[in-house]
Amino acid sequence: MSMYIGSEVQAFNATAFHKGEFVEVSEQDLKGKWSVVFFYPADFTFVCPTELGDLADNYDEFQKLGVEIYGVSTDTHFTHKAWHDTSETIGKIQFPLIGDPTGKITRNFGVMIEEAGLAERGTFVIDPEGKIQIVEINAGGIGRDASELLRKVKAAQYVATHPGEVCPAKWKEGEATLAPSLDLVGKI
Repeated sequence: MSMYIGSEVQAFNATAFHKGEFVEVSEQDLKGKWSVVFFYPADFTFVCPTELGDLADNYDEFQKLGVEIYGVSTDTHFTHKAWHDTSETIGKIQFPLIGDPTGKITRNFGVMIEEAGLAERGTFVIDPEGKIQIVEINAGGIGRDASELLRKVKAAQYVATHPGEVCPAKWKEGEATLAPSLDLVGKI
């Protein structure tokens, strides 16, 4: 089943590698704060470590916004530990890397490449109520940009706390927003 805007994250239980330990993670961990669930195809690959390294480099900025990041692939939590221990880039990661060897979480979010048993490059921004606010899926060869994701999270948080306002294209924190109304029709 594909996840879509406004849908609630489905139940799951998994083991993650986080800060040198194996920890249990469920959909309940996503509630009460903003979360980014960041699917990637596989450990020990090529585009994936560049994306995860970029998130690691921007992790403090996400944390300042009260956002936790969860990296997910169909690898095991043991593979995540091995990758963390052998890659300088992955060794920087402070967020949980969830193992999904059965593909349940990947399928729940609708990003499983069935014939390969791998995840698409799916990004999901989830609000504190556990509802999806942003969905983005990239082709396998196209890496994502943490700074653009950070901008989108800020926009989602702004809209959530400012009913009646929307963020236009290229909006950045502190810039003008729009208040849709009859007066704006045909004037933008």
